[in-house]
Amino acid sequence: MHLSPDNIVFWQAGLFKLNATIAATWGLMLVLALGSHLVTRRLSKGLARSRWQNLLEIVVTGILTQIGDVGLSKPRHYLAFLGTLFLFVATASLFTIVPGYEPPTGSLSTTTALAICVFIAVPMYGIAERGLAGYLKEYLKPTVIMLPFNIISEFSRTLALAARLFGNMMSGTMILAILLTITPLIFPIALSALGLLTGMVQAYIFSILAAVYIAAATRSRKPEAATTATT
Repeated sequence: MHLSPDNIVFWQAGLFKLNATIAATWGLMLVLALGSHLVTRRLSKGLARSRWQNLLEIVVTGILTQIGDVGLSKPRHYLAFLGTLFLFVATASLFTIVPGYEPPTGSLSTTTALAICVFIAVPMYGIAERGLAGYLKEYLKPTVIMLPFNIISEFSRTLALAARLFGNMMSGTMILAILLTITPLIFPIALSALGLLTGMVQAYIFSILAAVYIAAATRSRKPEAATTATT
């Protein structure tokens, strides 16, 4: 039983090592890349469409709807980033049904990397949408005194994202490993099914929180000003 897939080392030479976290992460990226290529290589614009294309359209439409519901006015502009976050975490959870598989999201290094991606993406989208000056002004609102607190909130929510995903994913893996050693087979099977549901929920929560942060960074006060003027 391992606390983290980081502890499972396949190869090491000095400071360089290949552990289960790295292997599973690159494996997931390969699966997602090959899967996207196979699904999109023969897309049809007519009425006759394959089952894979129908599934792809359902997933993409669902993600676009959720992004739009968060408050982002141009969902397709954020689809690549937020959709990839969701699919990576969801796929990492889905493969837990494979014996011997250790999800990379059970490692704090992976969840931290995902949270850092969100930390970098938020100001990038904010600056692209509102300009550098408009984005930086938000740190001074409602007063200049709030500047250090707003900066601290940026780092604290990144830490919270990483800790939340790591804790939820690792706890499910650890409980399953414990039950495998002390209980009959039926309980781990039931918990595995519950773990799949929990993993999907965590993927949804993580991507939605990222969308909320981006929406907060890209929001514009011009519509509010126009509404005030008309009233």
